[in-house]
Amino acid sequence: MQFIDLKSQYKRMEGEIQSGINNVLNHGKYIMGPEVIELEKKLSEFVDSKYCVSCASGTDALLMPLMAFDIGPGDAVFTTPFTFIATAEVIQLLGATPIFVDIEKDTFNICPLNLEQKINEVKNNTKLNLRAVIPVCLFGLPSNLVQIEKIATKNNLKLVVDSAQGFGATINDKKSCSFGDVGATSFFPAKPLGCYGDGGAIFTDDESLYKKLISIRVHGKGDDKYDNIRIGINGRLDSIQAAILLTKFKYYAEEIELRNEVATKYIEKLDKKVKTQNIPSGYKSVWAQFSISAENKNLREIIQNKLKENGIPTAVYYPKPLHLQTAFNKLNNNYGDYPISEHTSEKIFSIPMHPYLKDEEIDVIAKIINHC
Repeated sequence: MQFIDLKSQYKRMEGEIQSGINNVLNHGKYIMGPEVIELEKKLSEFVDSKYCVSCASGTDALLMPLMAFDIGPGDAVFTTPFTFIATAEVIQLLGATPIFVDIEKDTFNICPLNLEQKINEVKNNTKLNLRAVIPVCLFGLPSNLVQIEKIATKNNLKLVVDSAQGFGATINDKKSCSFGDVGATSFFPAKPLGCYGDGGAIFTDDESLYKKLISIRVHGKGDDKYDNIRIGINGRLDSIQAAILLTKFKYYAEEIELRNEVATKYIEKLDKKVKTQNIPSGYKSVWAQFSISAENKNLREIIQNKLKENGIPTAVYYPKPLHLQTAFNKLNNNYGDYPISEHTSEKIFSIPMHPYLKDEEIDVIAKIINHC
């Protein structure tokens, strides 16, 4: 059994994907070719955003907006410690200070109440400039972006939505990438909409910001690539990856529905021994992962071992919150500072999730978990 079944997906689309790749090989415009332009147009329409800037990775999709906002030393950027390192890495990479905010117990996403508390702490106890907040759409579920957007506006913070795991997720039919100043996503192969390498995209309605992002994407270029008006990066998406994404995107709306059908079946079949991620009313997840929380670390290990014995893979996202990782030692955080993130990391694990998971596979997985 596959944790994420990219092979079945490829077999379904093989002819179209090969045709798209061959078109790129024939026209020879391997970087920023016509496929990239077409993809950006389709993605911006899907998100209902005026502008889309494709880029080389989900990490670049987070880094480039912070660069465009001139965020750097002396600046504070708020985010969750319960996510992949890229979210906070880009903050520290620019010399700014990540300020971690604990998560909600039921959604595993950043807690708006704790965000307000942290904002007040930084205002009252430090000389840092409050610049931005980066909430994450964890496992495909948006954070409470409606409330976070209000908090960001109230405190004059830029809102950068990290929807690397949540492209296509919605709150009351509004796409996650259309909230705030910027939405960012990833096309890493394991993501709900993934290419066959690295890739990402940025969404905004701000024309001035869009122009900055276009410049930053190609080494800070001005009128041409040898007229550099700012420091940028090499952040372009290549044409072959865009061609692959154009084919996969045709099927994406259907695959989101299939993912939700799988999730619904899991939720119906799993007993109360494990806790599934809560999806608030009006929210729609794209279920990048199906993560469940056991009663304790020991039960998690028992379940994982039993599933492994039956050839069923699992994974733990995330075994150590960011504030406890060596890369962020200089922030002087300790165990106990973010208790919900810490306790969640000790109990959570993920089981197979993809659009092509069969009913009988779901049944087997649920029965094994229920009998542990």
